[in-house]
Amino acid sequence: MTETPDFDVFVVGGGPAGATAANDLARAGRKVALLDRAGRIKPCGGAVPPRLIRDFDIPDEQIVARVNCARMVSPTGRKVDIHIKGGYVGMVDREQFDEFLRARAASSGATRLTGTYVRIDRDDKGTHVVWRDKASGEERRTLAKVVIGADGARSQVARENVPGGDTIPYVIAYHEIIRAPEAVPGYDPARCDVIYDGRISPDFYGWVFPHGKTVSVGMGTGHDGFDLKEATAALRASAGLAQCETIRKEGAPIPLKPLDRWDNGRDVVLAGDAAGVVAPSSGEGIYYAMVGGQVAAKAAVAVLKSGRAADLALARKTFMAEHKNVFRALRSMQDAYYKSDERRERFVSLCHDRDVQTLTFEAYMNKKLVSARPLAHIKIGIKNLAHLMGLVKPEWT
Repeated sequence: MTETPDFDVFVVGGGPAGATAANDLARAGRKVALLDRAGRIKPCGGAVPPRLIRDFDIPDEQIVARVNCARMVSPTGRKVDIHIKGGYVGMVDREQFDEFLRARAASSGATRLTGTYVRIDRDDKGTHVVWRDKASGEERRTLAKVVIGADGARSQVARENVPGGDTIPYVIAYHEIIRAPEAVPGYDPARCDVIYDGRISPDFYGWVFPHGKTVSVGMGTGHDGFDLKEATAALRASAGLAQCETIRKEGAPIPLKPLDRWDNGRDVVLAGDAAGVVAPSSGEGIYYAMVGGQVAAKAAVAVLKSGRAADLALARKTFMAEHKNVFRALRSMQDAYYKSDERRERFVSLCHDRDVQTLTFEAYMNKKLVSARPLAHIKIGIKNLAHLMGLVKPEWT
């Protein structure tokens, strides 16, 4: 086993969370390694809100499409178009976007390593990350003061080092990247379609998201045995996209609940999917992954400065202080409306409401629950209860 030069921080995983953490650490003057498995692309609708573009300085060339409308489709085929006033939701292609983030981290001073994580060894010298170099196949051992686990929903770093890291709930997401059609009735390159239909997903949703020259068509589910490929084929057929060229197919677990702990109180802190920070109900993960990488980097810097391992807990504390209310509200919505097609029909009906539309997009664009319109919140609450208690017909708006 080859010993390598040591680092202040070793980041396992080069997705948005890991790459953001590595970039922030390098810019802070810390010696950081970023380990990534080359060639893996995560299935993802690719939507990024304006706040992400602004906060993380994403250049225009990474935005492959600008969406100004979201279409919600009910189990009976009813459609609700929610228009984005005065803005847009950006779409990125994860193959290019993730590599951009990794390259940016390297340009800031991070050392890129290509290979796979094996384990963490500890001895009287400290914490050693054991990893396998992709080019040579040899195992390497790297000393680091802090390890950031950003290696996905089934994080090996989390399972082996953080209490509760092996019990994270998730859905399986699957999508197909296809060539965008030139002229298909009903397809709009500036609109995201979200399909709430038990035939496409019994407990989540399906999507048709434009990516400029390509389209992401997919779905997610937590039900074992559900045929994801068959459901996606049915979704493509219903959207008139069955004959479009398929470029690639991808599947992966998507976590839907933040872990109760993100660190081991010693030398490891988690970020992104490894920490469970994907929004319930929507499944949105890119923005929260990058914020997760940001707070993990801040926690690592705090530990390096203070020498107190307890400072690793700052990552979760900082993240949840700003985002726990949004996650709680989205979890309640998913639990209430994703259980059956009758409930999904009611959910799409609720989306007809202008107050729901306005507050939803304000919250999405800014990543905060909006409290400036109390009357609208009261009206939404009453309509929500009316649907959940069955006091109105599912198609009532």
